[in-house]
Amino acid sequence: MPVGKPILGVTPTPPSFEVPSGACDCHTHIFGPDKTFPLSPKRLYTPGPASIDDLNALHKAIHIDRVVVVHPSPYGADNAVTVDAVRKMGDRARGVAVIDDATTDAMLDDMHGAGIRGVRVNIESHGEIDSAVAGRLFQRTAERVVRLGWHVQTYTNLGVLAPLHDAILKLPTPLVVDHFGRPKAELGVDQPGFKELLALLKSGKIYVKISAPYRISQLPNYPDAAPIARAMIAANPDRILWGTDWPHPGAAKRDPAVVEPFRPEDNGAALNRLASWTRDKTELRKILVDNPARLYQF
Repeated sequence: MPVGKPILGVTPTPPSFEVPSGACDCHTHIFGPDKTFPLSPKRLYTPGPASIDDLNALHKAIHIDRVVVVHPSPYGADNAVTVDAVRKMGDRARGVAVIDDATTDAMLDDMHGAGIRGVRVNIESHGEIDSAVAGRLFQRTAERVVRLGWHVQTYTNLGVLAPLHDAILKLPTPLVVDHFGRPKAELGVDQPGFKELLALLKSGKIYVKISAPYRISQLPNYPDAAPIARAMIAANPDRILWGTDWPHPGAAKRDPAVVEPFRPEDNGAALNRLASWTRDKTELRKILVDNPARLYQF
């Protein structure tokens, strides 16, 4: 049962297991304050505030030591809010930026010093379905950041990823796939594109975040996400990451003219759900501690 204080309206359930030291939440966002960090006029949605203090309170409640702040799309390629958060949280934090043609090498160097370790190519949010376009974006982005030892992260779906198997294997950096790669949980492990994603996992070239199951499942508590998650862990437990997706943007039909509410997700229950997907403490430690430490250079 949830205990303690609510965080953005939700009180997290305590962990049902001993969370290992160094556990990392690999997918979070910071929003605001708007006066300091103005939103992009081209944004697709308008979030409310979600502060560093709120995030720290959540992680204290569910015994998470490390965090990755992923730059959210409403800020475009202005990474100030994310870089500020990573700097302020110090050694426990790393970040993933968004860049464009105006981002200079000097800006990348500055972000590296702050703790940024990857670049997100946000394909799904912009409705891109052309694999060839996605492949070119992955390659161009990887070429820009490989000298820093960074990775490329993408939010896209199985239909886009499956035709890119060979191209992804040739990338000069690892590729991190957000939110299970967006399969439809109801279709199970035999759906088109899923075996191709598992093959990439087995190769060791990609990491997959088994995060935000509400992005793939329509059922309460997301039980149909379990076979998807377990198949991915079995394919390569050394390339699986976990994250909350806090503060859970995307609860409503997107209209940038109004502030969109966050989804009321129980992040403690999400952590316990991860534990139920793993076979033993060794797998759980890999996902929560070892894999993030390797990828994000903690």
